[in-house]
Amino acid sequence: MDVAPPFFEFADWPAPPGVRGGSTRRLGLGASPPPFNTLNLGGHRAADGDAAEHVLANRAALREALGLPSAPRWLRQVHGTAVFDADTGAVDGALVPASGEEPEADAAVTRRAGVVLAVMHADCLPMLLCSDDGAVLGAAHAGWRGLAAGVVEATVAAMRVPGERVIAWLGPAAGPANYEVGEEVRAAFVDGDAGAAVAFTATRPGHWRVDLYALARRRLARLGVARVHGGGRCTIGEPHAFFSHRRDARTGRMASLLWRVS
Repeated sequence: MDVAPPFFEFADWPAPPGVRGGSTRRLGLGASPPPFNTLNLGGHRAADGDAAEHVLANRAALREALGLPSAPRWLRQVHGTAVFDADTGAVDGALVPASGEEPEADAAVTRRAGVVLAVMHADCLPMLLCSDDGAVLGAAHAGWRGLAAGVVEATVAAMRVPGERVIAWLGPAAGPANYEVGEEVRAAFVDGDAGAAVAFTATRPGHWRVDLYALARRRLARLGVARVHGGGRCTIGEPHAFFSHRRDARTGRMASLLWRVS
């Protein structure tokens, strides 16, 4: 495994040679002021967001510090299931006109070396995927809405690789000890899959703690993906390492990146 700088955690998974991936931390690089301090990589279009110049400078600094082979392919994430093909410029098979805007999608795939996939997050689950020969890469932004809607299934389908040949890494997300949700979230999973109830623990009437990692592993297992790593961090409970929308409301965004060097 690569030696990680203070602002980045490399994925701890048995990726094929040449495949690199991991997630940023909130500190150790960047120049955003509180509450976005310091390495905020998103939110520059939001009304309460960081200044655009800070975000763009942070993104440039991250690329330089990691020695990325190209600028990350940033997405305009909407908690959906659309997948951006970074090689063709299409979203769910439909070509997106070149406008300079980030494509609206919550996942991306590539088969080319040097292309850097990116998903932003601050409690939602980032998922990195690769084929066991490293030829195909995928990254997904999987909060509870995306998981329930099928973003994991859509990403694996876009990779066009049997699930048995896929290796997955689950990045830092809201953990089961701290992430409380309402009945509508539980129903979104359990109504279609009674076995998903094991990922929910009752707290008070109409409320549950949810294990996003368990839900993601369950979805992956149904696709035949058995090699799943990561899933042991909590963005809510680790304020010095991670941004958390649930904890702080007004906050920055981290990014999980995936690329192949050769």
